[in-house]
Amino acid sequence: MTYDAVVAGAGPAGTMSARILASRGYGIKVLEDDPISGKPVQCAGLVSERVLGMSGVKPEVFGRFYGAEVIFPDGSSVIARSRNVKAVAIDRGDFDRRMADAAADAGAEFSYGSKYLSHESGGDEVSVTSSSGTDRCRAVIGADGYGSRVARSLPGNLPREYVYGAQYDLRHRADCQDIFRVRMGNGCAPGFFLWEIPCGDFTRVGLCVSAGKGYPFGYLNSMVRKLYPDSGIIARYGGKIPLGGRRTTYGEKCLLIGDAAGQVKPVSGGGIYPSLVSAGILADVLSDALDSGDLSAGRLSRYEKLWKAELGREMKFGYYLRKKFTAMDDSDINRAGRYSRRGDVRPALDEIDLDRSSDVVRAILRKPSAWPGALNLYLRSLF
Repeated sequence: MTYDAVVAGAGPAGTMSARILASRGYGIKVLEDDPISGKPVQCAGLVSERVLGMSGVKPEVFGRFYGAEVIFPDGSSVIARSRNVKAVAIDRGDFDRRMADAAADAGAEFSYGSKYLSHESGGDEVSVTSSSGTDRCRAVIGADGYGSRVARSLPGNLPREYVYGAQYDLRHRADCQDIFRVRMGNGCAPGFFLWEIPCGDFTRVGLCVSAGKGYPFGYLNSMVRKLYPDSGIIARYGGKIPLGGRRTTYGEKCLLIGDAAGQVKPVSGGGIYPSLVSAGILADVLSDALDSGDLSAGRLSRYEKLWKAELGREMKFGYYLRKKFTAMDDSDINRAGRYSRRGDVRPALDEIDLDRSSDVVRAILRKPSAWPGALNLYLRSLF
């Protein structure tokens, strides 16, 4: 049998792409190297209600949050709070399984325990080799995560950088269940931040660090001993997040999506929202290419143009902000904290959007009174 497309990876990026294409009558096979969807978990599971709506599934929800407290290295903090739900903590494993079930219900075929190894194009077909055999198809979709083998089949296609993550679910019930915490500082999470997410009877605590800054679990263990000395560990997670995008997200008979495509928000490290936006675009472009019989790189390049038209501005500006952030030392971060508590700045934080977090910076800069302080912080990040 020759499939219309083989999808490498059964995370949300791959299963949403498979689901849309299968629902249109295309023959789709999904390869997943793990024995089931949703394990291992490598995500904080914090998403917007917009993402839940886009996914079309209803996973178990651990908590809904109306705001966040950001804690700076000197111990000062600022709280952003809204009357509307800003974020939802979900069971990420359950979410992934439901996404896979929805794709299977739409007609996609799944092969678990099948690790994508390589593919080779010949004539009108692609031969895809996995740990369980060889499949023939017309196109390959790389949704195989941060270490994507499909992405590496396209020359010079590494992300700009990785951050390395560690996370525990702790046996601890937070007093406040409608706000999550973020801690900044080079002493706890150099180059990124630490998160504390109340999930009812347990609390999810994790962090990421920039490459070359040390072992993330070392930082996490230190912070857990300090903040949660009497809490037992229920579950442990780790992984990498690619930031800064990749050189390309398309090739001959090949498209990339999700972490494999570098479609990750640079400020938060979240990838589900960009993946779901891109899945619809990928399905439209690939449907058109399959129907026309033209699966050349030139034809498929339209995918990258379209998803970047939707997401590129946010990602480019977000990565610019990230580079400024990583240039700051703790004293600079504390100055940013004092700046964020100013009367002409702090109200803008209440309107932050989890999926478009850099918009809050634009909102602040629209206030002329906030420019001098912002300029001072910007100049400090240059040196």
